Amino acid sequence: MNRTYAPIFAMVDELARCGLRHAVTSPGSRNAPLTLALAADPRIVAVSVIDERAAGFAALGMAKATGTPVAVTCTSGSAVANLLPAVVEAHEARVPLILLTADRPPELRDTGAGQAIDQLKIYGSFAKWFVEVGNHEPSRATAVHLRALASRAFHTAQGGRPGVVHLNFPLREPLAPVPDDDFDASLWDGRPDGGPWVQVYEASAEAAAVLADGMAARIPQGARGAIVVGSVHEDVAAPVARLAAACGWPILADATSGVRFGPHDRSHVIAHYDVLLRSEEWAAAHRPGLVMRIGDTPTSKPLRAWLASAPQLLVDPHAVWHEPTRAAETIVQAAPATLCDALAQRLEAAGVRPVQDWLAGWREADDLVPPALEATPDPFEPKALAAAIDAADEDATVWVASSMPIRDVETFVPSSGKRLRVLANRGANGIDGTVASPAGAAVALRERVTLLTGEIALLHDIGGVLAAARMGAALTIVCINNGGGGIFDFLPVAGAAHPSLYEEHIVTPSGVDLSRVAALVGMRHTLAGTADEVREAARLPGLVEVRTERAENVRLHRELFARVAEQL
Repeated sequence: MNRTYAPIFAMVDELARCGLRHAVTSPGSRNAPLTLALAADPRIVAVSVIDERAAGFAALGMAKATGTPVAVTCTSGSAVANLLPAVVEAHEARVPLILLTADRPPELRDTGAGQAIDQLKIYGSFAKWFVEVGNHEPSRATAVHLRALASRAFHTAQGGRPGVVHLNFPLREPLAPVPDDDFDASLWDGRPDGGPWVQVYEASAEAAAVLADGMAARIPQGARGAIVVGSVHEDVAAPVARLAAACGWPILADATSGVRFGPHDRSHVIAHYDVLLRSEEWAAAHRPGLVMRIGDTPTSKPLRAWLASAPQLLVDPHAVWHEPTRAAETIVQAAPATLCDALAQRLEAAGVRPVQDWLAGWREADDLVPPALEATPDPFEPKALAAAIDAADEDATVWVASSMPIRDVETFVPSSGKRLRVLANRGANGIDGTVASPAGAAVALRERVTLLTGEIALLHDIGGVLAAARMGAALTIVCINNGGGGIFDFLPVAGAAHPSLYEEHIVTPSGVDLSRVAALVGMRHTLAGTADEVREAARLPGLVEVRTERAENVRLHRELFARVAEQL
């Protein structure tokens, strides 16, 4: 213990007292005190990730899976900048992270010293709170200040709208844990009862009775309505199902909502709304009088276009204004689960009678999609992804990559009684951290996680593949390899750009043999061509590669949409 290590050990102890249970470290000298303090605490599971970008996403995956803050530390300089993509995603997706970045002390800044950049507020508005921890003389007053600071950091990351707290540590020598014989370690003790320095209690986000009454009064007037549920930060399945039954509305449930899968009442769940709403005639005939939206806006472009023409009630406990359609008339700051229960209770008591043919029409249309999907010949990307989800164990976690996988899962995967948790990095919608995020979740949950991805996103996070192996994360990676960024073939640029330039600079095929990627980290590699082969291979850890042709994939998608539209 010495003047460098004592304050850091006190702050880490305080974070652990508040509830910190996971941390991710990256190698470095300047951050050695932070790394060693986190790794030495028996209450904290600390894992080492070499690449800071992957480290940030591993921490994000842990935090998203557990719902609690996770610490990540790195050395000074460009290492700090490499955390930015994870910081952006955490901010947009409301994920609690605590960044403990090492820095040069003030006297070494702006002097040409190595690994010294301007780290003050480097993450700008993406950080919920920034603190320059400072260099204080050892004293009891300093210990109290730093313990209170650590408590505030933890609760700020987790409370209100969850987000990123950045603590910057300008560390002086000694950076090694060399003892100081004259050092009084008792100055740095925490509260003797083992509790945190500051206890924080948040006000409940439960809806007030007058709010529930006012919303209930609106619902019968828009009898032909709908409930749209995107990614949400709490379990809303049963309350949403109860509300849907009370008003007779369909639930347009995104795969990440927690409502599409599970043993709750799913009789009102519509899984294939994206396919149905692609038919302009059907969408026009099913315009709702009112839409109640819960959570983030789903990815589906046809759904967003349909929502833009409907009056909306948006329910969000953080009142974040996640409202790209600009059609919402009301934003309600309340916990969705309690509000849905309160609304359902009032509608049930009032004896509201749902319009029967409204829900029936949605359900009959929804039932058209699974047979159309099954009739599409292999290899077909949506069938492979659906098979991988079908192979997942009860209570398993499935992580879906951005680009085409998240769209295909939203569009084609049916509702199921199996308990599944579907997660995705849809805050910023990027492909950063595609592998590192589910790897972090697997470590935190101590279970195997299934990742559904394309090969460009997989290779973009090759550092995450290495991180997963070093962390010992149990992963099943189902990778669609179609020779580039297949999503671009669905966009106007595919037909407008010069073919050779489009192929080289937009689609960017890598030519990398994925079996060699698997061999690089000692991962089992399986080549699967049919949905049944995917279903079988995805039951075990490893890399399952599904090779498809981009042009054929586009054709099969469009033919399926046309078949369903004709039946509608």
